[in-house]
Amino acid sequence: MGKELKTNAMRFLDKNNIEYRIQTYECKEFTSGTQTALALGQSPDMTFKTLVAEGKTGGYYCFLIPVDMKLDLKKASASVGEKSVQLIPVKDINKITGYVRGGCTPIGMKKQFPVVVHISAQNFPTFFISGGRIGTQLCLSPQDLVKVTGGKFAEIALPDSERG
Repeated sequence: MGKELKTNAMRFLDKNNIEYRIQTYECKEFTSGTQTALALGQSPDMTFKTLVAEGKTGGYYCFLIPVDMKLDLKKASASVGEKSVQLIPVKDINKITGYVRGGCTPIGMKKQFPVVVHISAQNFPTFFISGGRIGTQLCLSPQDLVKVTGGKFAEIALPDSERG
């Protein structure tokens, strides 16, 4: 039983022959992405969080941004051709995605939603995203993530200090 239990995200990446590394950490409950990155000795710039939003038309979208940034709702809306988007309530994350807060990833959700990754990810050969459960991260190429999800890169975030 010493085998690592795979998440839907890992199974999806395996099926699509996408190279990734798994990183686990001790975590009983949700903690901020910035705290996690710093505890693991990672740069918050290359540790991304997945945010799910609902558009004015009723469609859902996944936005990946560095953990120390805030989603720019206007730019995010424009990136997916919506008039506006709003983050889904935390209580609805599992129902919509199949994942829990702190373990949400754009890979292997109940249904594949359009994915937009902040353009800064292109600066790194690999970056860290949630692995599909709390305490698990995946390290993979941003280009591979965009390829396997049919996603794209766009300017969709603000420094966290520019809360509006």
